[in-house]
Amino acid sequence: MFTQQNSGRKTSLPLLLSISLCITTFLPIPPTLGENKDSLKASTAPLELSLLAKPNNSVMTSATISQRYLTIPSLWRAQKSAENKLLADWIAYPASATEPARVDIIVNQQIWSLLDYLERYDFINRLGTSVRKDKYNVRVFNYQEEFLGSYTCDFNVESGLCKIDIPNQNKFGWQRSS
Repeated sequence: MFTQQNSGRKTSLPLLLSISLCITTFLPIPPTLGENKDSLKASTAPLELSLLAKPNNSVMTSATISQRYLTIPSLWRAQKSAENKLLADWIAYPASATEPARVDIIVNQQIWSLLDYLERYDFINRLGTSVRKDKYNVRVFNYQEEFLGSYTCDFNVESGLCKIDIPNQNKFGWQRSS
């Protein structure tokens, strides 16, 4: 057994270790910012693809351009850049009394299915980061209205706590059963 000489007294290291482990086991551990991400859920509102053809006055689409002022959120640059083949269209909804503003991104399913998890994560992160400054959340769908991922932030928190969610899918893009 290991012992340590401390000011003329012998103490057992295993005993001290056991006591300290017992004490720390019962101390409450405050949640960190990372642990609060479970409360962030993407909107459950339905995707309204009909708004792409006939947008109403409250939504913005890739076809809605203002001649007088900068239109927010500005996703035209992302759509015209490297995302041109992947980012097919989008619909931006204003904030409501029950949820923050959001952008529903519609992607080309053929291109999406070629991406691996990290490429999908990167795509969602880049678009989510670009519209977060305007306090928009992002959901990603295909034209079959299948949910493919989201970038959701809690805009009530000063640090801007955000979460990316991508459902588990196999190599062929099919969701795995739980």
